[in-house]
Amino acid sequence: MSSRRLFISSMTAICLSPWHRAHASPSDAQQVISKIIGNQSVKTGRIYFELPPLVENGNLVSVKCVVQSPMTANDYVKVIHMIAEGNPLPNVVSCYFTPLSGKAEFSTRIRLADSQRVWVLAQMSNGDFWRTSADTVVTLSACTEMI
Repeated sequence: MSSRRLFISSMTAICLSPWHRAHASPSDAQQVISKIIGNQSVKTGRIYFELPPLVENGNLVSVKCVVQSPMTANDYVKVIHMIAEGNPLPNVVSCYFTPLSGKAEFSTRIRLADSQRVWVLAQMSNGDFWRTSADTVVTLSACTEMI
């Protein structure tokens, strides 16, 4: 009987233990950014990023991102990455573009685990990187597990 109880209590402990951290740290987000950009330099500007400064519910946060680009065959945005410093998985979304996209623009809704800084990186067709960021305060967090 005791081995059965031990097995049941062990399985309960395993099931209730978190498999990942509830939040990443700013250094985790910087590691993600470093993996994306490699050893390239990053310029600031050229990106319009709309993130509400105060969010009531982190489960549904509207964001909009526009990168200034002519979107020609020789000069276009290849990819836009959004990285959230406080989410369990910092790389929130990556959007890929071609010259046929016409505009390097998207809007979507994301989940934010807590009040944090959100970064946007844009990689251009010539290999240049541009970035911007915005801070937001989240009153009701998302991406957390209730235990």
